[in-house]
Amino acid sequence: MKTLYSRIVITTIWIMMLSSVIAFVLSNVYYQYNLKPFNDQKITAMAYDIESFYKQNPDIDVDSYLTHMGKLGYQIYLVNADGAGAFYGGEFRGKNIDPEVIQQVVSGQTYHGILNFPSKLFITGFFDNDLMNSIGVPISIQGVTYALFLRPDVTVQFGEMRIFFSIIMLISFLLSILLVGIITRHIVKPIVRLTEATKRISQGKYDLKLNVKRRDEIGKLANHFSHMAKGLEQLEQMRQEFVSNVSHEIQSPLASIQGFSQTLQTSPGLSEEQRQHYLSIIEDESRRMSQLSKQLLMLASLDKEEHILEKTTFDLAAQIKQVLSVTEWSWRSKDLAIDLELPSLFIYGDQQLLHQVWINLITNCVKFTDVGGTISIRIYRQDDHCGVEISDTGIGIAQSDLPHIFNRFYKADAARNRKETSTGLGLSITKKIVDLHQGHIEVESELGKGTTFRVLLPVV
Repeated sequence: MKTLYSRIVITTIWIMMLSSVIAFVLSNVYYQYNLKPFNDQKITAMAYDIESFYKQNPDIDVDSYLTHMGKLGYQIYLVNADGAGAFYGGEFRGKNIDPEVIQQVVSGQTYHGILNFPSKLFITGFFDNDLMNSIGVPISIQGVTYALFLRPDVTVQFGEMRIFFSIIMLISFLLSILLVGIITRHIVKPIVRLTEATKRISQGKYDLKLNVKRRDEIGKLANHFSHMAKGLEQLEQMRQEFVSNVSHEIQSPLASIQGFSQTLQTSPGLSEEQRQHYLSIIEDESRRMSQLSKQLLMLASLDKEEHILEKTTFDLAAQIKQVLSVTEWSWRSKDLAIDLELPSLFIYGDQQLLHQVWINLITNCVKFTDVGGTISIRIYRQDDHCGVEISDTGIGIAQSDLPHIFNRFYKADAARNRKETSTGLGLSITKKIVDLHQGHIEVESELGKGTTFRVLLPVV
């Protein structure tokens, strides 16, 4: 099985090789369409310079002159109309040339062999050492016209440079492969650590230390992965705590129901008053279990976010008045004063879920406010949000408990809440519903002075 390291290295080498081939082909195309005409003109001018110099100095020995020119880095072929000729300078690899070309040059025409030399895909024509790949000009020597064919001797002029560039390319290629291997290992190393970390997470081990101090995408990935691992660890702890709390909440009323049921069955001498008392306890515990199951089902639905908000536009003030009407018996029985400031304000939200929010908050206020206390409810507008403030003059919440009151099953006073048949889920459900509406809920409280809940919801 190929590793990511080998895949990156092999892919990079293939890209380097392919890039080299494409670069060579493009360079060859550039030579054929741009440099070849320029080289043809340049060497044509050089050939005519040789012819012109000899014409101005007819007394010099032509063999000696052309021999010296050849040593300067040129390949020269001098031939007469009969085909008798001599080579000077570097040797041509291909020495064949059409006799008609020789006759044309002898007759006074210029032969542009470099310009008209056939192009090849992987061979730059300039380096093709062929007599046909030359410039031919007529030259008069002692009254006889010859054909002078000229081309640069690439071996002499560029030989060392070609070797030099070849060595550079070879060293560059080898160094590139070496550096690709080193850099790829540096890139892949954090990924290997992440792979090992995923194995640990799959085994339920969340104590990860990746120690990746990079600021690139892989560094961000490792950082997010570490945060994810911490989140999963917290989620697992919450899950275990949730299961434990649910088990405890169910076990307690079941134990009460079982105990008092057995008492009723095994104690025939109980008075009617005692029997009614035990039955009322069984009824309360049954009601508490029913409430717990309903709230657990609602939380499960909200957590999975399968519950699609059925939003409508409705009057928030009218909804809160309806909630007060539903809970009227509970707050009237404690002789609580209700202070209202409910101007009509229409919002766009899930009417049924928000009804549950106000039920939870108002019943909490009623539950923990002493007889003769006051509950204040106020609606106000804040920019593009509406605010609902619900306050009471009840027993309040300790500052140490405030950060945890929205946690599931959290109870600031377990004994008190047990008496009030609380499940510790109401505020968790409330916060979840507010969050689903892209809103915000906060609480202020002081022991012995009361509690204030503020809910901010977007109007639209």
